[in-house]
Amino acid sequence: MTDILRVAVIGAGRMGADHIKRLSTRIHGAEVAAVVDVDLSRAQAAIEGIDGAVALASADEALNNGDVNAVLIATPGFLHEEILYKALEKGFPILCEKPLTPDAESAWKVVQAETALGHKRIQVGFMRRFDAEYAALSSVIRDGELGELLMLHHQHRNPTTPTGFTNEMLINDSVVHEFDAIRFFTGEEITSVQVRLGKATKNAPAGQHDPQHVLLETESGVLADVEIYVNAKFGYQVATQASFEEGIVSIGGDKGPYTRSAGRWGGNVTPGFEERFGAAYDVEIQSWVDAALRGEIGGPTAWDGYATAACCEAGVEAQKSGEKVKVQLNAKPDLYT
Repeated sequence: MTDILRVAVIGAGRMGADHIKRLSTRIHGAEVAAVVDVDLSRAQAAIEGIDGAVALASADEALNNGDVNAVLIATPGFLHEEILYKALEKGFPILCEKPLTPDAESAWKVVQAETALGHKRIQVGFMRRFDAEYAALSSVIRDGELGELLMLHHQHRNPTTPTGFTNEMLINDSVVHEFDAIRFFTGEEITSVQVRLGKATKNAPAGQHDPQHVLLETESGVLADVEIYVNAKFGYQVATQASFEEGIVSIGGDKGPYTRSAGRWGGNVTPGFEERFGAAYDVEIQSWVDAALRGEIGGPTAWDGYATAACCEAGVEAQKSGEKVKVQLNAKPDLYT
């Protein structure tokens, strides 16, 4: 294997720009070789100050650039599939931001393509797995120190949503993280999803019912629920409480200085996901780089991307029907067992 990753970052928007800065300033064993964006001026702005990096207008140009040997995909999800196939053909290590693809059918085709390749090349960007508190809770579960895990309670709150954030996106863009977290914590697949729509906030835009309550069950019968509330106004908050046979563990609580002054008390809530999970992104990208240099992947697989896509489809169906919906999964290929 190569001794350094020369990464093409495809997509120089909010997430891509963040990863470009991360790769060029905080990650060891990797360099930004190319940045691709349909807006070439944005790609050019993203490589400013990065020696040797080039700005390109198409993924094909980057994949055929002899200086590139790895790919980080940060485009909108509907563009992922074609780039994934081409990168797999090259045999490049790939970090693909979630979603793997926008639907389970296309995600399954990517799984099949990687399975035909015979080795894993795709890591999917579920960064919460790399958060210190998520890792700590996972360790408690794996060690069995509090007995069996029985239930998981999740809260996912955003201050507001961008224009065009649809009702379905509460599931596909937000609860998708909890789908992966529940699978990560339990080591099991989610078997069913139900969505309850109760009293809605006046702050939700037209066509969006917010908040929603998502109910899930895993293969062994672990019950989980998610409060998804994307117009909560006060800030960005992601928290989990796990109920065990012999105790309760909570993560994602308030952090930072707790001040008492002028008859008031309290602290600060992070304004967005970059601040809350910034350190997790650093660990995630470093894990990908280190593993790629060994010829491996360092995190969630294409199967994880496919399984969460299937959960999202069940979630959207449940959102519309109000019924419990079974998650439909194909047989897991040996590559991922």
